[in-house]
This record gives sequence, structure tokens and C-alpha cells, in this order.
Amino acid sequence: MLDSAVGEALSRGNPVVFFDISIAGVSAGRIKMELFADICPKTAENFRQFCTGEHKKNSLPTGYKNCPFHRIIKGFMIQGGDFINSDGTGRHSIYGSSFSDENFTLRHTGPGFLSMANSGPNTKGCQFFITCAKTEWLDGKHVVFGKLLDEDSLLVMRKMENVPVSAGSNNPKLPVTIDQCGEL
Repeated sequence: MLDSAVGEALSRGNPVVFFDISIAGVSAGRIKMELFADICPKTAENFRQFCTGEHKKNSLPTGYKNCPFHRIIKGFMIQGGDFINSDGTGRHSIYGSSFSDENFTLRHTGPGFLSMANSGPNTKGCQFFITCAKTEWLDGKHVVFGKLLDEDSLLVMRKMENVPVSAGSNNPKLPVTIDQCGEL
């Protein structure tokens, strides 16, 4: 049976994807996310294909499965998606090395928003972050393209947010990993 939040997102014509998260090898739960394809179609499609493994590189599926979250700043954000180097230095998109900022229509208005990480204007690739709070200073600099769908997903995000990190680098001291991902 389809839950109501997923059904509502799908009725809007937006894809719904998921991450099954583990912390130190122990399941932390599932994060369900609505991708705003109606507002940011290119960005949403890039993320969706990395969730499903549809995108191929050298004939092999490429994407977020088994990818770590490499940076956690409590009260701010959780960053992941670097399936190239696993440390925040890798960049790849379904459109090439990077792609342009699609728009800045949506804002970072609270916890649970999906936004693209970048290294300056028009440098989006595979890395993303999930906001843990309102982060309005990022508006106009990072493309918001989705949101966590329900309270259970937000609870998993809070578990991730509270993993101890190394001082200075904000790298989690315990592995926080996307064990499985896909589209609902």
C-alpha cells in the first residue's frame, strides 16, 4: 500500500526516491524524498538517476548506492553524494562533469530540504546536502530541488545529524552510508 505522502507527491507528477541509511553498519531507517521535477526538472532528473543507477559510466551503473555522507554539521546540514572520491572532492553529473544552476526559485526554509552542493556558480554535479534547519544565507547560491517527505524521514536525518564528527573537518567518526536507494 502506498503511503499518503508518497501518493500526494506522485499525484503532483514529482518522482519520489529513497535512501536506506546505515550508521556504523546498523540500519538507521529509510529517508523518502520528493524531487521537485515540476520546478527543477534537470536537477531532479540528475539526482533521480543517481538514486536508481540508471546512469552508466563505462557501462556500469553509477550513483548513490554504498555512498557515504562525508560532512555533518549539526544544526546546519548533512552532505553526501560524492560517489567518485567519497570525501567531497568528486564531481560528476548525468550531463557531464557539472551542469548549470537551474534556478533559485525555492528557498532553504527549514529542515529536510534537498539542495545541490557546489564549488561556485554553475558547478553542480553529484553532491547534495540535506538541511537540518532554516539556512536562508544559502538562498540564491544553492539550488533547492526536493524535500524529505515525512516525520520518519526527518527522524533518520536527526539520527545522522547527531553522529559524532571530527573537529575541523566535520567528517563523521562513524560511517554514515546509503546502503540502498531507488525510486518508489
